[in-house]
This record gives sequence, structure tokens and C-alpha cells, in this order.
Amino acid sequence: MTKKIDFYFDFISPFSYLAQAKLPDLARRTGCLIEYWPIDIPEAKIAAGNYGPSNREVVPKIKVLMADLERWAVKYGVPLTFPASFACSDWNCAALYARSQGRAEAFVSAAFHRIWGIGIDPRDRNELRGCAEDVGLDADALCEFVASPAGRGEYRKARTQAYQRGVFGAPMMFVDDQIFWGNDRLDFLESYLLD
Repeated sequence: MTKKIDFYFDFISPFSYLAQAKLPDLARRTGCLIEYWPIDIPEAKIAAGNYGPSNREVVPKIKVLMADLERWAVKYGVPLTFPASFACSDWNCAALYARSQGRAEAFVSAAFHRIWGIGIDPRDRNELRGCAEDVGLDADALCEFVASPAGRGEYRKARTQAYQRGVFGAPMMFVDDQIFWGNDRLDFLESYLLD
């Protein structure tokens, strides 16, 4: 039976971007499937009882975090440009539409490239439409889903189920009863899958 990696991510997360840069190849090498599950990191933190400030509000932490992000981007050979805003909720919801159309991996990769590789403004609906079209999705249908009560409801349900499972941040990868948190745990994930 093919193993499944449940990948919990948020387009607001540069570390999710870094994980997605490597995760599809890891899954192919290990014969696994990836299930893509968008979350909302601030909401996940609160659901887990973490009421502390965001990383952006802790000056000494953000300085080190920025240096680490640059190091990871160089190591992975990917561009890193901070986006013009962190308003990623519509993109997270859109990932569920892409998932329903069998295009989750393509959409998530392309969206992360736009948001963190190029640094677009996620509030720009034309960027979302362009991303959808680039991966062969119907941009009108995707945008209708994102704006609909049904689409917002699916996104809320996915988040609730993630938090009930113990998701408290992103990226998180679940396989069997094992949890791997952060792009820096991909080696551990691969080792587990190859054992």
C-alpha cells in the first residue's frame, strides 16, 4: 500500500515554501503520495494554546530567522523574496479547489513560487487567476470557489480537522503516527519512509 504524507502548510510561511521545494521529489523517491492541507498559522498557534507574539514581532528572533531563510534558499537553490503582504487566506482556500481537481501539487508549487520566489502581493486577484491558469485550472471556477460560502466552509473544516489532529504550525508532515515539523526535518522524514 502506498504511504501518504499529509502536508500541512500555509502560504504565509516561508518555511512551508522551502519544504515544498523538496517534498515532491522526496515523495517520488520514496513512492509516497502527498495530500495537501492548507492551514492558518496564527489560528493554529492559538488552537494549540500558543498566544505568544508572531516571529515578526520579536526583533532578535526575526534577525536570525531571516539569516536562516537566506541560508536555506541558497542550500535548496531557490529564490527568496518576501511578499508584498501576508494576506494568503484566499490562496490557502484555492489550494483546496486545486486539490479537488487533482492539481494540488502543481498549484501549491506555483503559488509558493509566486508568493515567496517572486514576492508578489497575494491580495492581487490577477496573480491568483494567473497562477490557476498556469497550472491548467479554470481561474473563474477557482475564484468562485474561494469567494463562496461552500469554499470558505471547506477551508474552515480542513483547518479544524488539522488542529484536532495536533497541527500547531507549518510546515508539518504526518506519516502514520509520525510527525515532522519544519523543512529541516525532511531528512528525518525520508529516513522514516525508507526504513
